[in-house]
Amino acid sequence: MIEATLTESQKSLRDETRRFVKAIPRQLILDMDADKIRYPRQFLEEGAKRKLLGLRFPAKYGGRGLGWADEIIALEEGGALPLSLGCLYSLVSICGEAFHAFGKEKQKQKYLKPTIKAKLCCAEALTEPRGGSDFFGATTVATRKGSHYVLRGQKRFVVGAEGADYFLVYAKTNPDAPSRDSLSLFAVDKDMGVEAKHLYGLMGTRGGGAGRILFRDIKVPEENIIGREGQGGEIFYRMMIPERMTSAAGILGTARSALEIAARYSNKRKAFGTKIRDFQAVSFKVADSVTKLDAAFSLVYTTALTVDKGDNHRLARRMVSESKKFCTETAWQIINDAMQIMGGIGYTNVYPVERMLRDTRLAMIWTGTNEIMNLIIQHEFYRELLECKDTSRDVESDAAEAKELEEKVYE
Repeated sequence: MIEATLTESQKSLRDETRRFVKAIPRQLILDMDADKIRYPRQFLEEGAKRKLLGLRFPAKYGGRGLGWADEIIALEEGGALPLSLGCLYSLVSICGEAFHAFGKEKQKQKYLKPTIKAKLCCAEALTEPRGGSDFFGATTVATRKGSHYVLRGQKRFVVGAEGADYFLVYAKTNPDAPSRDSLSLFAVDKDMGVEAKHLYGLMGTRGGGAGRILFRDIKVPEENIIGREGQGGEIFYRMMIPERMTSAAGILGTARSALEIAARYSNKRKAFGTKIRDFQAVSFKVADSVTKLDAAFSLVYTTALTVDKGDNHRLARRMVSESKKFCTETAWQIINDAMQIMGGIGYTNVYPVERMLRDTRLAMIWTGTNEIMNLIIQHEFYRELLECKDTSRDVESDAAEAKELEEKVYE
């Protein structure tokens, strides 16, 4: 984050997170990228020991009761680690949101509290083989049978398919209802019979145990439904805030790391007898990257303040979508430029920039593709523009021939 925006407590949180990030063993990172490790539980345990998980949740559950303006600081610092570790860290915030906002006290004690303490590891089951962006077209069903539900179906691209202790699963409980009222959310323990059917070979973000999971007539107790039956759509929209805020803030830490590596390299590497930073082709890429990074940080910070304020949900929804789209695309551009500055050596595993590039590609796809973000952004903008009473100046009338109404033809 930009230093001038930070309070003393936020600087302290940044420094705490920085110490945590520095403590992660290099070999763990290498082994995860080589797919030798499928789920680094010890990473979450270390974060819990330092009380850095679930920062936004109340202290009685193990959190610190902070806001988004604070959590994004930890997320950005964590972006210096591979994205798979950032994802596992963020899942505590994402899954925890469902329990914190909609769960019963018994559920918070059973799931939220031990998750923040890393006694339980969580995963989120959203995507299905027949639907990615079409979330409400889910075919996984939960049929009520007395005091329990019978869960049948499958989900894929689940980070923690191998390794998580429980999953938050969206399933249709009323197929005849309107799509957004047809889903319910369940906490499903792995030992209820969840089967990890296939683990994916990924281009990047490796080591998180991402895979496809199956539910073969699993019995889920009725007390494991989060919120009420049919509230899954409402919960989904709420959970998209941490989904997208964690993606936006975390990926900027990755971009910053790549830029710093490239800038240091450009200050050492010589060509034609001079440091390559002295060539405008290089130095202007650095300048553009710094500007983009500062702009992206500013957007995320403003979005965090808007979400924390909590009085304009539609504006928050738009800005969260803007942050996710802009930050992930900005990071992709910065990391690409970092590799270009470094030339051929940047394409090798002598430097981590190539891994950062592989990791970052996923950030523009998950938690809602950036094309879906565009749909949300334009929808909320038009809604505000056309439905709200405008008290600002009528700029349209400032044209010289503004009163020539016969020239304003719309059909």
